[in-house]
Amino acid sequence: MNVLFDIPEDVRDWIVFLNGSYLPMDEARVPVLDRGFLFGDGVYEVIPVYGRHPFRIAEHLRRLQYSLDGIRMANPHSDEEWHRLVLGLIDRCPHQDQTVYLQLTRGVARRDHAFPKGVRPTVFMMASALSTPTPELLAGGAAAVTAVDNRWLRCDIKSTALLGNVLMRQLAVDAGAHETVMIRDGFLTEGSASSVFAVRDGVILAPPKSHLVLPGTTYEVIVELAEAGGMPIEIRPVSEAELREADELWISSATREVLAVTRLDGKPVGSGAPGPVFQRMHAAFVAFRDALRRGSHA
Repeated sequence: MNVLFDIPEDVRDWIVFLNGSYLPMDEARVPVLDRGFLFGDGVYEVIPVYGRHPFRIAEHLRRLQYSLDGIRMANPHSDEEWHRLVLGLIDRCPHQDQTVYLQLTRGVARRDHAFPKGVRPTVFMMASALSTPTPELLAGGAAAVTAVDNRWLRCDIKSTALLGNVLMRQLAVDAGAHETVMIRDGFLTEGSASSVFAVRDGVILAPPKSHLVLPGTTYEVIVELAEAGGMPIEIRPVSEAELREADELWISSATREVLAVTRLDGKPVGSGAPGPVFQRMHAAFVAFRDALRRGSHA
């Protein structure tokens, strides 16, 4: 078999977007000199879709622009154009609930670390069925492990250079856990692919935005829901001791939504079951999500 076509059989017929065209995944090609392939020189976004309505697309596009600014790369499209392209991809995907993955790289050029001049960016998008936590996982909670956060100092950029996160996530897989929770200089940062919240004495604790954490769109929704629902929340540095002594721990992301962590490093968190504050937050998130499915808000 020609290795150019050796991609998983179950995704070959997906319709993707590449550099201005919608086409089957099996026909999409990116040159080997693309800087995303050679250097990880690019950024990405993941946009959940509920009932064919993209979740907080304005906020995702704002974070995309922030990441592009962070790597000094021009945005090839306006927000209106991005919105149209995303909706075009959603229309070509058969699922009601989807995940849209969007990636831009600096483009194709002779291999040199310095930025090339006059090169068009590579723009790629794909949509797939949205996979969220199972009822069993929601009921029992997830296991997580901790590790020292040894990634670079610009974790606020949603870069395609994710080797640090990949290695962190593999620590969880090796331990039979769901996620790796990272600690830097004695304070909680985030998960390998999630934001992390702690609850102590009924108060939700959330690490603040900084260059050491990715500004999560779902994180922002959880903060808003807490404030709207009268759930006490403090956005401030969370110490390792507070993390380990928490009554509840949660992780959140585009695909995990909000999920309780009930075991950390092999020890139960709180009672060892999803706690009451989580139950309130999850109910609020489900109501928010279902309103989006009905088209009530974006």
